[in-house]
Amino acid sequence: MSGKLRPGEARNRRDTVAALLFLLPNFLGFVIFTSGPVIFSLAASFTNWNLQQTVPFRWVGFENYGRLLADPEFHLYAVNTAYFLLGMPLAIAGSLCLAMMLSQKLKGIVVYRTLFYLPSFTSGVALMILWKALYNPDFGPVNAMIDWVTHSLHLSIAAPQWLLSTQNVLGLDVEKVGFTAKQLGIGARDAIIIMGIWTAVGGNNMLLYLAALTNVPQELSEAAELDGAGPWQVFRNVTWPQLAPTTFFIVVMSFIGGLQGGFEQARVMTAGGPAGTTTTLAYHIYTKAFEEFQIGYASAVSWVLFALVFAATAVNWKFGNREVSY
Repeated sequence: MSGKLRPGEARNRRDTVAALLFLLPNFLGFVIFTSGPVIFSLAASFTNWNLQQTVPFRWVGFENYGRLLADPEFHLYAVNTAYFLLGMPLAIAGSLCLAMMLSQKLKGIVVYRTLFYLPSFTSGVALMILWKALYNPDFGPVNAMIDWVTHSLHLSIAAPQWLLSTQNVLGLDVEKVGFTAKQLGIGARDAIIIMGIWTAVGGNNMLLYLAALTNVPQELSEAAELDGAGPWQVFRNVTWPQLAPTTFFIVVMSFIGGLQGGFEQARVMTAGGPAGTTTTLAYHIYTKAFEEFQIGYASAVSWVLFALVFAATAVNWKFGNREVSY
């Protein structure tokens, strides 16, 4: 009797085995395609693994990490990555403004929502090729419009060179981490930021804000209006606090995406140029691993990038979560 299972226990065991069998494909996929490569890259970061086999394979400890921290290129590409985050507040604010406009109960509002969200369905590569043509300094529509406006107003302002220029609105130096007056202007970095803002404003963040706005209690807004509050006061004291959890989530995810991003834009639009000004850490990892075949060094860079993403997320969670009431 001691070795025989009761009917209930036998059924529970069968259910457990069935559940594990259903979970097994997912678990194997996670081990083989996610956790396995992650652990492998961590191990590779402590080696001098080079696919060209120019040097014998050996363990080098933290040599790759010391090398990248002393590498001026790594510092410049980290600055590039941080620079592209400058467009994040504008993109989030634009998504919120658009969501508030599209949350109005007007005739045909569904059509407008669909039109604004349509670019999100378009392939990222196709959009980047389109924007690359728009930014062409010789025959692109953007510069043609700028030239027409300046000519109409009798202004002597030269149109930007966009993706061909190393200038930027902060005047960041090209060769070292610092500022220089000759680099003040509009260039490739700013062109990519403008494109990113245009893409993000009507994207998923807008949908998140639209969903959050539908959950704002209407009676709170009506009560504030009855007390004499204007539109800005209603938004500041009623709507905005209700949107805090959504905004917190959007900010955290945008930080993560921004630190990990930049690869597609550099690969399709600029090849990391001009002079490396659009090379982010993600694209730097690609070039080191698959163009220069320095797998060990590229793995070290990827883990430093992971540390930066983790640190930024932790800071956002610690300080940003204080203002959020769920």
